[in-house]
Amino acid sequence: MLELAITTFLKKHHLLNLATCKDNLPYCATCFYAFMEQNATFVIATDEKTRHGREALENTHVAGSVALETKLVGKIQGVQFTGRFRAANEAEKKAYLKRFPYAIAMNPHLWSIEITYLKFTDNTLGFGKKLEFFASN
Repeated sequence: MLELAITTFLKKHHLLNLATCKDNLPYCATCFYAFMEQNATFVIATDEKTRHGREALENTHVAGSVALETKLVGKIQGVQFTGRFRAANEAEKKAYLKRFPYAIAMNPHLWSIEITYLKFTDNTLGFGKKLEFFASN
């Protein structure tokens, strides 16, 4: 289970950077996300035809980050994560469309990133304070 500070941070934000890799060539994309606290999962929308969509389907091991944009060192917060990319289930799809109801008109392809590792840096708790989460499976 993720610590409250981590879930609070992730629920306040809505953009993540997703990193994929194919043939040792990295790539990244920015995606809107819904966060599912109960199963430590991000839900994103992307088309299978995008580069990051194709690469994540070929190599389901992905990484990413969510960060607060600030110049104030004492307010720096952000997560770096690794996870597994897969098709979203019905509950995850509902959560995404509840958070972004305008997406319904686009009929998006929805995917999940099941977090396997997450590191949260939170300077509001002290300079360089880090909390980690490791999936139990």
